[in-house]
Amino acid sequence: MPVLYQRIALTGKPGDAAVADVIAELTALLSARDVEVRVDAGVGVAVNAPSHAPYKLTEWADLVVCVGGDGSLLHAARQFGPAGRPLLGVNLGRLGFLVDLSRTELEQRVDELLAGRFVEEQRPLLEMVARREDQVLGRQFALNDIVLHKADPGRLQEFSVHINGVGVTTHRADGIIIATPTGSTAYALSAGGPILHPSLGAIAIVPICPHTLSDRPLVVGNDSAVAVSVGAGTGGARVSCDGQPGLALAYGDFVEVECSEQFIRLLHPPDYDYYRILRDKLHWGRAPGPTES
Repeated sequence: MPVLYQRIALTGKPGDAAVADVIAELTALLSARDVEVRVDAGVGVAVNAPSHAPYKLTEWADLVVCVGGDGSLLHAARQFGPAGRPLLGVNLGRLGFLVDLSRTELEQRVDELLAGRFVEEQRPLLEMVARREDQVLGRQFALNDIVLHKADPGRLQEFSVHINGVGVTTHRADGIIIATPTGSTAYALSAGGPILHPSLGAIAIVPICPHTLSDRPLVVGNDSAVAVSVGAGTGGARVSCDGQPGLALAYGDFVEVECSEQFIRLLHPPDYDYYRILRDKLHWGRAPGPTES
Protein backbone atom coordinates (compact mmCIF):
# COMPACT_ATOMS: atom_id res chain seq x y z
CA MET A 1 0.00 0.00 0.00
CA PRO A 2 1.44 3.43 -0.90
CA VAL A 3 2.17 5.61 2.14
CA LEU A 4 1.85 9.37 2.50
CA TYR A 5 5.26 9.95 4.08
CA GLN A 6 8.28 8.19 2.62
CA ARG A 7 11.05 9.83 4.69
CA ILE A 8 10.54 10.25 8.44
CA ALA A 9 13.02 11.73 10.91
CA LEU A 10 12.90 10.71 14.58
CA THR A 11 14.03 12.96 17.41
CA GLY A 12 13.49 13.33 21.14
CA LYS A 13 15.02 14.07 24.51
CA PRO A 14 18.72 13.09 24.60
CA GLY A 15 19.94 10.55 27.12
CA ASP A 16 16.50 9.21 28.06
CA ALA A 17 16.19 5.41 28.09
CA ALA A 18 12.41 5.47 27.55
CA VAL A 19 12.84 7.76 24.53
CA ALA A 20 15.48 5.43 23.12
CA ASP A 21 13.12 2.45 23.47
CA VAL A 22 10.28 4.22 21.66
CA ILE A 23 12.55 5.44 18.86
CA ALA A 24 13.75 1.87 18.38
CA GLU A 25 10.13 0.66 18.29
CA LEU A 26 9.13 3.36 15.80
CA THR A 27 12.12 2.55 13.62
CA ALA A 28 11.04 -1.08 13.41
CA LEU A 29 7.38 -0.20 12.74
CA LEU A 30 8.17 2.30 10.01
CA SER A 31 10.86 0.23 8.33
CA ALA A 32 8.44 -2.70 8.13
CA ARG A 33 6.12 -0.41 6.17
CA ASP A 34 8.80 0.53 3.64
CA VAL A 35 9.37 3.98 5.12
CA GLU A 36 12.90 5.34 5.16
CA VAL A 37 13.89 6.38 8.70
CA ARG A 38 16.71 8.56 9.97
CA VAL A 39 17.44 9.58 13.55
CA ASP A 40 18.59 12.87 15.06
CA ALA A 41 22.25 12.29 15.99
CA GLY A 42 21.85 14.59 18.99
CA VAL A 43 19.50 12.13 20.68
CA GLY A 44 22.30 9.58 20.97
CA VAL A 45 20.17 6.52 20.24
CA ALA A 46 21.74 3.43 18.69
CA VAL A 47 19.16 1.95 16.31
CA ASN A 48 19.15 0.22 12.96
CA ALA A 49 18.85 3.49 11.03
CA PRO A 50 21.25 6.22 9.88
CA SER A 51 21.73 9.23 12.17
CA HIS A 52 22.33 12.79 11.02
CA ALA A 53 22.57 16.33 12.36
CA PRO A 54 19.21 18.16 12.58
CA TYR A 55 19.97 20.55 9.72
CA LYS A 56 20.53 17.60 7.36
CA LEU A 57 17.32 15.93 8.54
CA THR A 58 15.44 19.17 7.91
CA GLU A 59 16.49 19.10 4.27
CA TRP A 60 15.69 15.40 3.90
CA ALA A 61 12.55 14.57 5.90
CA ASP A 62 8.87 14.65 4.87
CA LEU A 63 7.84 14.43 8.52
CA VAL A 64 9.49 14.72 11.95
CA VAL A 65 8.29 12.56 14.86
CA CYS A 66 9.33 13.78 18.31
CA VAL A 67 9.36 11.45 21.32
CA GLY A 68 9.18 12.99 24.80
CA GLY A 69 7.19 15.77 26.43
CA ASP A 70 6.09 19.22 25.39
CA GLY A 71 9.58 20.58 26.05
CA SER A 72 11.05 18.14 23.55
CA LEU A 73 8.50 19.12 20.92
CA LEU A 74 9.17 22.82 21.50
CA HIS A 75 12.86 22.12 20.86
CA ALA A 76 12.01 20.15 17.71
CA ALA A 77 9.70 22.95 16.54
CA ARG A 78 12.54 25.47 16.69
CA GLN A 79 14.85 23.10 14.80
CA PHE A 80 12.54 21.71 12.13
CA GLY A 81 9.35 23.77 12.12
CA PRO A 82 10.47 27.00 10.38
CA ALA A 83 11.43 24.92 7.32
CA GLY A 84 7.79 23.81 7.01
CA ARG A 85 8.28 20.21 8.13
CA PRO A 86 5.20 18.79 9.90
CA LEU A 87 5.70 17.59 13.47
CA LEU A 88 4.05 14.71 15.32
CA GLY A 89 4.54 14.17 19.06
CA VAL A 90 4.64 10.93 21.08
CA ASN A 91 4.00 11.72 24.73
CA LEU A 92 6.36 10.40 27.38
CA GLY A 93 6.05 13.49 29.58
CA ARG A 94 3.49 14.53 32.15
CA LEU A 95 1.09 17.15 30.75
CA GLY A 96 1.45 16.76 27.01
CA PHE A 97 -0.65 19.57 25.51
CA LEU A 98 1.33 19.30 22.26
CA VAL A 99 2.38 15.64 22.16
CA ASP A 100 -0.82 13.64 22.14
CA LEU A 101 0.11 10.14 20.94
CA SER A 102 0.64 7.53 23.64
CA ARG A 103 3.17 4.74 23.44
CA THR A 104 0.47 2.09 23.82
CA GLU A 105 -1.20 3.05 20.53
CA LEU A 106 1.86 3.52 18.34
CA GLU A 107 1.13 0.82 15.76
CA GLN A 108 -2.48 1.93 15.19
CA ARG A 109 -1.50 5.60 14.97
CA VAL A 110 1.41 4.93 12.61
CA ASP A 111 -0.91 3.14 10.18
CA GLU A 112 -3.43 6.00 10.37
CA LEU A 113 -0.72 8.56 9.75
CA LEU A 114 0.76 6.77 6.77
CA ALA A 115 -2.74 6.39 5.28
CA GLY A 116 -3.28 10.16 5.56
CA ARG A 117 -5.78 10.02 8.43
CA PHE A 118 -4.71 12.87 10.68
CA VAL A 119 -5.61 16.44 11.65
CA GLU A 120 -3.14 19.19 10.76
CA GLU A 121 -2.94 22.50 12.62
CA GLN A 122 -0.89 25.57 11.85
CA ARG A 123 0.40 27.14 15.04
CA PRO A 124 1.90 30.66 14.98
CA LEU A 125 5.46 31.49 15.99
CA LEU A 126 6.60 34.64 17.73
CA GLU A 127 9.75 36.36 16.56
CA MET A 128 11.73 38.34 19.15
CA VAL A 129 14.49 40.88 18.54
CA ALA A 130 16.38 42.21 21.57
CA ARG A 131 18.03 45.62 21.15
CA ARG A 132 20.34 47.99 22.98
CA GLU A 133 19.87 51.31 21.23
CA ASP A 134 20.78 50.49 17.60
CA GLN A 135 22.59 47.24 18.47
CA VAL A 136 20.83 43.90 17.98
CA LEU A 137 21.56 41.68 20.97
CA GLY A 138 19.77 38.61 19.64
CA ARG A 139 16.94 37.26 17.54
CA GLN A 140 14.93 34.14 18.43
CA PHE A 141 11.66 32.35 17.68
CA ALA A 142 9.15 30.92 20.15
CA LEU A 143 6.18 28.60 19.75
CA ASN A 144 4.99 29.03 23.36
CA ASP A 145 6.17 32.29 24.82
CA ILE A 146 8.75 35.01 25.22
CA VAL A 147 9.43 35.83 28.86
CA LEU A 148 11.16 38.83 30.37
CA HIS A 149 11.97 38.29 34.02
CA LYS A 150 13.88 40.23 36.64
CA ALA A 151 17.52 39.33 37.23
CA ASP A 152 17.45 40.18 40.95
CA PRO A 153 15.13 37.68 42.67
CA GLY A 154 14.61 39.93 45.70
CA ARG A 155 13.44 43.08 43.88
CA LEU A 156 10.69 44.20 41.56
CA GLN A 157 11.58 45.36 38.06
CA GLU A 158 9.83 47.87 35.83
CA PHE A 159 8.80 46.81 32.32
CA SER A 160 7.23 49.36 29.98
CA VAL A 161 4.91 48.01 27.26
CA HIS A 162 4.17 49.62 23.91
CA ILE A 163 1.79 48.18 21.30
CA ASN A 164 2.06 49.41 17.73
CA GLY A 165 4.17 52.30 18.99
CA VAL A 166 1.60 53.43 21.57
CA GLY A 167 2.49 53.35 25.28
CA VAL A 168 0.21 51.04 27.27
CA THR A 169 1.56 50.85 30.81
CA THR A 170 4.59 50.24 32.99
CA HIS A 171 4.44 47.05 35.02
CA ARG A 172 6.26 46.73 38.33
CA ALA A 173 6.46 42.97 38.48
CA ASP A 174 8.61 39.87 38.50
CA GLY A 175 8.33 39.75 34.72
CA ILE A 176 6.19 39.79 31.59
CA ILE A 177 5.04 36.83 29.47
CA ILE A 178 4.17 37.33 25.81
CA ALA A 179 2.39 34.15 24.74
CA THR A 180 0.86 32.60 21.63
CA PRO A 181 -2.40 30.65 21.90
CA THR A 182 -0.20 27.53 22.08
CA GLY A 183 1.67 29.03 25.04
CA SER A 184 -1.50 30.19 26.78
CA THR A 185 -1.72 26.81 28.54
CA ALA A 186 1.92 26.96 29.68
CA TYR A 187 3.66 29.55 31.89
CA ALA A 188 1.07 32.21 31.05
CA LEU A 189 -1.71 30.05 32.52
CA SER A 190 0.23 29.62 35.77
CA ALA A 191 0.57 33.42 35.95
CA GLY A 192 -3.20 33.92 35.65
CA GLY A 193 -3.44 34.44 31.90
CA PRO A 194 -6.40 33.37 29.74
CA ILE A 195 -6.60 30.17 27.70
CA LEU A 196 -6.65 31.05 24.00
CA HIS A 197 -7.95 28.53 21.49
CA PRO A 198 -5.21 27.67 18.96
CA SER A 199 -7.34 28.98 16.08
CA LEU A 200 -7.40 32.51 17.51
CA GLY A 201 -5.19 35.16 15.94
CA ALA A 202 -4.11 36.63 19.26
CA ILE A 203 -1.20 37.32 21.60
CA ALA A 204 -1.50 37.37 25.41
CA ILE A 205 0.56 39.80 27.49
CA VAL A 206 0.63 38.54 31.07
CA PRO A 207 2.43 40.21 34.01
CA ILE A 208 4.13 37.88 36.49
CA CYS A 209 3.28 38.70 40.12
CA PRO A 210 2.56 42.40 39.50
CA HIS A 211 2.83 44.82 42.41
CA THR A 212 -0.59 46.33 41.61
CA LEU A 213 -3.52 43.91 41.84
CA SER A 214 -5.40 45.76 39.08
CA ASP A 215 -2.54 45.00 36.68
CA ARG A 216 -4.23 42.36 34.53
CA PRO A 217 -3.42 40.28 31.41
CA LEU A 218 -4.11 41.84 28.02
CA VAL A 219 -5.00 40.09 24.75
CA VAL A 220 -4.17 41.80 21.44
CA GLY A 221 -4.40 40.80 17.80
CA ASN A 222 -1.62 38.79 16.20
CA ASP A 223 -0.93 41.67 13.83
CA SER A 224 0.28 43.74 16.81
CA ALA A 225 3.88 44.82 17.32
CA VAL A 226 4.67 44.49 21.04
CA ALA A 227 7.71 46.25 22.52
CA VAL A 228 8.84 45.87 26.13
CA SER A 229 11.64 47.96 27.59
CA VAL A 230 13.53 47.41 30.84
CA GLY A 231 12.92 50.26 33.26
CA ALA A 232 14.08 51.09 36.75
CA GLY A 233 15.27 48.25 38.95
CA THR A 234 18.32 46.90 40.65
CA GLY A 235 19.62 44.08 38.51
CA GLY A 236 18.23 44.40 35.00
CA ALA A 237 16.40 41.50 33.39
CA ARG A 238 16.69 38.50 31.12
CA VAL A 239 14.64 37.45 28.13
CA SER A 240 14.11 33.83 27.12
CA CYS A 241 12.15 32.05 24.40
CA ASP A 242 10.33 28.80 25.18
CA GLY A 243 12.31 28.42 28.38
CA GLN A 244 15.71 28.32 26.69
CA PRO A 245 18.78 30.06 28.16
CA GLY A 246 18.14 33.75 27.69
CA LEU A 247 19.86 37.04 27.04
CA ALA A 248 20.84 39.53 29.73
CA LEU A 249 19.15 42.93 29.45
CA ALA A 250 20.17 46.18 31.11
CA TYR A 251 18.27 49.39 31.86
CA GLY A 252 16.96 50.88 28.61
CA ASP A 253 17.25 47.66 26.59
CA PHE A 254 14.09 46.52 24.89
CA VAL A 255 12.61 43.61 22.97
CA GLU A 256 10.35 43.78 19.93
CA VAL A 257 7.91 40.90 19.44
CA GLU A 258 5.74 40.15 16.44
CA CYS A 259 4.08 37.10 14.93
CA SER A 260 6.37 35.49 12.40
CA GLU A 261 5.25 34.82 8.85
CA GLN A 262 6.27 31.21 9.48
CA PHE A 263 4.00 28.64 11.11
CA ILE A 264 4.56 25.34 12.86
CA ARG A 265 2.63 22.43 11.33
CA LEU A 266 1.41 20.05 14.05
CA LEU A 267 -0.19 16.70 13.21
CA HIS A 268 -2.74 15.05 15.48
CA PRO A 269 -4.64 11.73 15.37
CA PRO A 270 -8.03 11.81 13.60
CA ASP A 271 -9.96 11.86 16.91
CA TYR A 272 -8.05 14.90 18.20
CA ASP A 273 -10.21 17.04 20.51
CA TYR A 274 -8.68 20.20 22.00
CA TYR A 275 -11.37 20.53 24.65
CA ARG A 276 -10.90 16.93 25.77
CA ILE A 277 -7.20 17.69 26.26
CA LEU A 278 -8.10 20.67 28.44
CA ARG A 279 -10.49 18.53 30.50
CA ASP A 280 -7.94 15.76 30.92
CA LYS A 281 -4.87 17.89 31.63
CA LEU A 282 -6.55 20.53 33.80
CA HIS A 283 -8.90 18.07 35.54
CA TRP A 284 -12.07 19.87 34.54
CA GLY A 285 -15.52 18.33 34.99
CA ARG A 286 -16.92 15.95 32.41
CA ALA A 287 -18.38 17.23 29.15
CA PRO A 288 -22.19 17.52 29.09
CA GLY A 289 -24.14 14.98 27.05
CA PRO A 290 -26.03 16.05 23.89
CA THR A 291 -29.36 16.26 25.74
CA GLU A 292 -28.04 18.08 28.82
CA SER A 293 -28.63 21.81 29.20
